[in-house]
Amino acid sequence: MSGPTAWRRVLGLVLGLGALVSAALVAFVWPAVNTAPQDVPIAVAAPPQVAAELQRNLASAAPGAFEFTAVSDRAAAVTLIERRDVYGALVVGPQGGEVLTASAGSPAVAQVLTQVATRLGEAQQQPVRVSDVVPLPKDDPRGVGLAAGALPLVLGGIATAAALRSRVPERGRPVAGVLGSAAVGGVVMAALLQWLGVLTGGFWASAGVVALAIAAIAAALLGLERVAGLAGLALGGATVLLLGNPLSGLTSAPEMLPAGWGTLGQLLPPGAAGTALRSTAYFDGAGATTSLWVLTAWFVVGVGLMLLPVRRRRIEQEETAPTPEATAAAGVP
Repeated sequence: MSGPTAWRRVLGLVLGLGALVSAALVAFVWPAVNTAPQDVPIAVAAPPQVAAELQRNLASAAPGAFEFTAVSDRAAAVTLIERRDVYGALVVGPQGGEVLTASAGSPAVAQVLTQVATRLGEAQQQPVRVSDVVPLPKDDPRGVGLAAGALPLVLGGIATAAALRSRVPERGRPVAGVLGSAAVGGVVMAALLQWLGVLTGGFWASAGVVALAIAAIAAALLGLERVAGLAGLALGGATVLLLGNPLSGLTSAPEMLPAGWGTLGQLLPPGAAGTALRSTAYFDGAGATTSLWVLTAWFVVGVGLMLLPVRRRRIEQEETAPTPEATAAAGVP
């Protein structure tokens, strides 16, 4: 290896690491400091004139914060919340005003709606009731356990890919390894989260979501490694961990992230897994379909790449071939 070539590689590595750190900083910090409701869907159950006035007042106080859906009564609003079509509702009837929330759907949005109830009560000079129709478990009332579980899930997928890459290099066999590791990981993680009181609902549904998420991440990373070598594995792992994790919306909601970032986060495995797991744990599976398809697509594409007849031996030889300097130092002619 010539001197100039070696320095070019060092420069490329330094610039690449700098870009990676910068991207990670933006992905973590920008959504955190710009968290605010963006077209959060909520229902409104009120007489037409009252509903129109409520919408005008909220649109004036917080432009672009909410997307309104008119419903006939409180029961219809509750149905939409339980189906995960909306995050909450404003209800005005003969007995006064009421704000419906679903902290299980998003504690951050529930807090915003509670603040809306306070402002409405002050404007009307009478209290507005707040009802949490789909609450979080009593052992995790702020939803921090589910948000914290995203990182171990991502690390589980990355660790599975790294282990299978080094120990099961044959084409095809890693697929079985991914499926087996994901199944074990799904059962273990779901069991722990239910034991800690973080997850409720059907155990096997939650375990299935976790297993699918781990399999999707591991298969995608192994597929990238097969076609692009260690660089593909490293880039894929960094993307899932440093971009997918902060954009998952688990600590707030996809609609609370800056425009476009929430949508991107839901197309990455951590965001899709978080949404699906929230649905199966607290909403009997409502609203999980799109997220499950996203995870399935990552898994299928990853497996397809894993099975490509790539000349791995040539790639590995290029990655591990000794440099001329090392050969000379060893005294090999």
